[in-house]
Amino acid sequence: MTNIQKEIASTIKACRNEIVEFIQEAVRLPSLADDEGPVQNFISDKLRSLDLDVDQIPVNFELIKAHPAFCDDGHSPDSRYNILGNWQNDGSGKSLILNGHVDVVPTGPPENWNESPWSGKVIKNKIYGRGSCDMKAGLSASIFAVDILKRLGYSPNGNVQIQSVVGEESGGCGTLTNIVNGFTADGAVILEPTSLRICPIQSGALTFEITINGKATHAATRWEGVSAIEKFELIHQAIQELEKDRHQLFHVQYYENSDRVAPINIGTIRSGDWHSTVPEKLTAEGRLGVFPGESASEARTALEDAIGNTATKDKWLSKELPLIKWIEGQFESGQTSVEHPLVNTLLGCHESVTNDNGQLEGVTYGSDLRLFTNYANIPTVLYGPGDVRKAHSANEYVEIEHVLIVVEVIANLIVRWCGENVE
Repeated sequence: MTNIQKEIASTIKACRNEIVEFIQEAVRLPSLADDEGPVQNFISDKLRSLDLDVDQIPVNFELIKAHPAFCDDGHSPDSRYNILGNWQNDGSGKSLILNGHVDVVPTGPPENWNESPWSGKVIKNKIYGRGSCDMKAGLSASIFAVDILKRLGYSPNGNVQIQSVVGEESGGCGTLTNIVNGFTADGAVILEPTSLRICPIQSGALTFEITINGKATHAATRWEGVSAIEKFELIHQAIQELEKDRHQLFHVQYYENSDRVAPINIGTIRSGDWHSTVPEKLTAEGRLGVFPGESASEARTALEDAIGNTATKDKWLSKELPLIKWIEGQFESGQTSVEHPLVNTLLGCHESVTNDNGQLEGVTYGSDLRLFTNYANIPTVLYGPGDVRKAHSANEYVEIEHVLIVVEVIANLIVRWCGENVE
């Protein structure tokens, strides 16, 4: 272990409480979509305290709506903003983006939580609260990686930019704004909760809405009507079969389970307005997985064809074809070669810090990785603290030890990737 590695490890140990308290305060600032301002100001203040050059970048839909990756997420088109902390260096070393989002999903019923969803409470070395895992802890880890290096007097030989973005959960308007504004680097790490796995491959996720029309009548004479619910059962069965068939067609490495690379899920169903009436309309919303290497248009066509083929075999649906709309988040798949130097460097840093073999893995969820790889030509890896299975759930938490490991790994990555500016 080099002197700088030893100094990084010992300084992080001394700063443990400070790191934890920062994450707790970030969690205590609710940051649902359109309400990210307070936590962004909190992040901005911290970055300024590190003597970074801080920029506030407005997220304006008018400037990004013509981009092929734009998703109108239904939230404010002009009042949100990203925060960028720039560690400017004019040396010849490689540059690095450290990206994380501050927007969080709704908490769900408060009675499902043991504490307030915004408590930030520490119990048995875990920080609880909405956004703790997804992904304020990861973003905080990147900030403190820079903080630790600055305390040690280290200066990188390439630029480092911390990006605190909005809108990731609903389509990626924050990161897309940064890309459209021309912010770039030789590599990027998004500090999503990956359970400390190195993840350069992500599946895509396309949100859709299906509307099925039936024919209403009194329940006492239901045979005179057509139940939209019953017709949806046919469509749902076809969707489930499609999921199985698609996994037989695609063979993708680095996934823990080859049958769960691009799942299809129905998340909401709305139908009927009276218990004694045959429902004449059903609307269902869902998520279609996109395989790595598959285009979003190919995936959409697969779902549309499966539903259309099923509908043509049914007497009613062949005349009242289901309507499919693509809504909200449209996350394409994306990937960086597992042989890329960024992947290998991050893997080496992880192994030197943990003394364990790093694990390369693809993830089944959409993220901003695909924006960097597909539209900015920036090699990108997901790597961060926390288990994604805890994200979006009641009693969400992140393990403090995971956070400290990531702070140390990212600090070492900056040293190895960017080099040291020795005057």
